[in-house]
Amino acid sequence: MTTTLTPRPPATRRVERGGFLAALHAEWTKFRTVRGWVLAMAAALLATIVVGLLGTAAPGPGGSGTSTGTPSYPKGPGGEAVNDNFYLVHRTLTGDGSLTVELRSLTGAADTGIGREPASGAQPWAKAGIIMKESLTRGSRYAAVMATGGHGARMQYEFTHDTAGPPGKVSADSPRRLRLVRSGDSLTGYVSTDGSHWSRVDSVKVPGLPRTVQAGFFAASPQAMRETGAGAGFSPAAATGTFGTPFLTGSWSPGAWRGTQVGGDAGTSGSYSNTIKGGFTRTGGGFTVTGAGDIAPVVGGPVMGGGFSVENFLVGTFAGLLVVIAVSTVFITGEYRHGLLRTTMTAVPPRGRVLGAKALVAGGVAFTIGLVAAAITIPVGKSSALGRGFHVFPVPAATELRVMAGTGLLCAAAAVLALGVGTLLRRSATAVALVIASIVLPFLLATSGVLPPGVSEWLLRVTPAAGFAVQQTLPHYAHVLSVYEPSTGYYPLTPWTGVAVLCGYAALAFGLAVVRLRGRDV
Repeated sequence: MTTTLTPRPPATRRVERGGFLAALHAEWTKFRTVRGWVLAMAAALLATIVVGLLGTAAPGPGGSGTSTGTPSYPKGPGGEAVNDNFYLVHRTLTGDGSLTVELRSLTGAADTGIGREPASGAQPWAKAGIIMKESLTRGSRYAAVMATGGHGARMQYEFTHDTAGPPGKVSADSPRRLRLVRSGDSLTGYVSTDGSHWSRVDSVKVPGLPRTVQAGFFAASPQAMRETGAGAGFSPAAATGTFGTPFLTGSWSPGAWRGTQVGGDAGTSGSYSNTIKGGFTRTGGGFTVTGAGDIAPVVGGPVMGGGFSVENFLVGTFAGLLVVIAVSTVFITGEYRHGLLRTTMTAVPPRGRVLGAKALVAGGVAFTIGLVAAAITIPVGKSSALGRGFHVFPVPAATELRVMAGTGLLCAAAAVLALGVGTLLRRSATAVALVIASIVLPFLLATSGVLPPGVSEWLLRVTPAAGFAVQQTLPHYAHVLSVYEPSTGYYPLTPWTGVAVLCGYAALAFGLAVVRLRGRDV
């Protein structure tokens, strides 16, 4: 009896010898040789850039193309946009030393916009206390210990850092003694209710603090939040702190204390500017200091004014994702439709290896599109906005890099999710619609303001739309008053947590697809 041996196809031998790398090369070759897929991905890149730039190309107020009313924010030590507006009564301190003073009262006033007299009462984050600051330049380094209108004593430094001290409000019957001690670049804040027993609030390091600093008493108040028919509104507000006689140690400059409005009028130039206004007066051996503004990082929401944040330039990501999802789905469903997947599985018997190679190709191309689009759109958009007179809120360079890489990861995870869903459903239109509905629709509903804030936050926590959090550059600070809702651009999850939720969905879809592919005929 004669036995005829059938030789194994050359393609199979090559794949088995090369393993996954050979399968990856085969899928990449397949992808780049289909002209429609390549052109579609190029269109996704172009759409992301063009839509992003057009979305921020609106003319300024009055249609002039420039923004005359946009506030300008300096950069803090970390490169973030900051508010640095307050009234300061100061002298210079050279070397180590301390400042101790009694804060006898903290009051405030706000322009309600509905009557002739401003509303009384200090805002919750109105603050009065003592500060040591690198210079009077906005955005310079500092550390301060203070009392607030509604959050007790605090120690804050470098704008983004806040430490809670003893609770309670300041009044004539319940004053607070404040002490700030400098030793090199270390500053320590203390609070006392009786002048004998002191509680240390925090001890912090402020690197780069010069030998000679400006130090003294300050008062500031962020704008007052009020509800209007159109939602939350903000009105100018001011705080007034009454200080006793200061006690100094160290080498202080001789002469009288000087008063300086740091950062302009800080929003007090409204209809009640004669009532809500910064300044100071001598009160016996002490001072009464009134100030407006804030010493804190800038956040989003209604207080942003007419400026742009980095994520505004990435609105075109939606357009690019639509194409990326469609191509990634067809990358697998097209083989089902034309009967080519059986050929592929014959050449590469391990089915999980085939799907893994497809996921790496689709995800890699999508990551490149997102990364390149963000790397082009952000600097071009910033330059265009600045050239038209708009302000762009500064962020640290590391944050910009995170947004660029995160946009690529957002696109890659969406591509893998689409590939997995396409494998499970086998139908291009159904799979594309389902993935788009799971990523884009929840985002649009959550950020449009049509849903209650609680529902919007829920959508951005548990759906794949959470991945868009990776593009956020203006985070939530507990010590900054704003409207922290999805409709104002805030996400309930941190950037990397949000993108992890999307990656989790992609991993689940891919895992189910591998199981399904192994368990049924192709």
